[in-house]
Amino acid sequence: MARPTARVLTLLELLQSGGLRTVTELADRLGVDERTVRRYAGHLIDLDVPVESVRGRYGGYRLGPGYRLPPLMLSDDEALAVLLGLVAGRRTGLLTAAGTASETAAAKIRRVLPERLGRRLDAVLGSLAFTAPAGGSASGSASGSAREPTREPTGEPSVPETAVLLAIADAVSHHRPVSIRYTDAGGRRSERTLHPYGLVAHAGRWYVTGADPAIGEDRTFRLDRIAGARTLPGSFDPPSGPGPAERVLTGLATAPYRHEVTLRVQGNADQIRTRLPAGIAIVTEPPSEHGPESPPESAAESPPGRTAESPPVSGAGSSSVSGAGQDVVRWSRVELRAERLDWLPAVLASMDLPFLIERPDELRDLVVAFADRLARSARRSPPAGEGDDGGEEGVRG
Repeated sequence: MARPTARVLTLLELLQSGGLRTVTELADRLGVDERTVRRYAGHLIDLDVPVESVRGRYGGYRLGPGYRLPPLMLSDDEALAVLLGLVAGRRTGLLTAAGTASETAAAKIRRVLPERLGRRLDAVLGSLAFTAPAGGSASGSASGSAREPTREPTGEPSVPETAVLLAIADAVSHHRPVSIRYTDAGGRRSERTLHPYGLVAHAGRWYVTGADPAIGEDRTFRLDRIAGARTLPGSFDPPSGPGPAERVLTGLATAPYRHEVTLRVQGNADQIRTRLPAGIAIVTEPPSEHGPESPPESAAESPPGRTAESPPVSGAGSSSVSGAGQDVVRWSRVELRAERLDWLPAVLASMDLPFLIERPDELRDLVVAFADRLARSARRSPPAGEGDDGGEEGVRG
């Protein structure tokens, strides 16, 4: 049987969930009579917890605003949500309070957690990586960068089940294989074994990356599509090389979409990724030791702003290396996959960097059509009679 103190704290937890609670409902939840409920409410009031009494047939108790924060009763899911929110807030720079405030708040919550839950939350925090740099965008991409409708999520993101998150985080920490029940984007369900390397937060989604021993390849899965996760006997050695965040971004950029696009862009990776982030495209810069790389002279189309005879361009928007009396342009290779191509011309134009298209020809046609639309708009004049000057002349005439 629960002690009175435990029941008083349970009453506080029920009231903190919000709304008006009838005395009958509280008595049923606490397993006591209504008179005892009123006595417990009095104990909370004695502790300066702002409990309000509502009289009448449907009256009861509710929690009102007080001059100080009362003790908070958090469930396992709520404690996980608060800690992850504090970590993500510090990471993305969204917290308005001093940095030490979020750290001390997280430490207070961690200190009072039951040992079992504390270990599991430590496993989540220890296995979690972010694709966005510290203080950067939560989506991992710069403002104004590409967001293909089929590539990155929009709207309210789906969240994974807490049990799935905790189980996979524990497997990551202890290098244990897991069995997962997964539903892909097409609704196909499967059960597979995974050697998880890490959890990654990217663009409002949770991902787990790891090796699929059945096919001998690395795979990336969305956690909100995993219906269940079960730890299996045995262990595995995590690989060296790229970290989980980089593996997730590479997996997203190389996912099997309808179109394979290859570009050459006059610029470095940092310039290109302001519009084509790592989760969308793979950018390969020419090795420095081999000297600057230029597009092949036999290219069917020259980059915008250049002709085959024009000299290399150098400036704030280009990446170049000084040569014998002139700047030699450096060209980066950009590869991406997309279900649709209609969003790419505007993104390429917004980079404000010369580029050429290696494939597909369909994209070349879309870029030409986009340029024609811009040119027509630039040449278009307002209809006669519109505007301040035209209006005044019409009246005078």
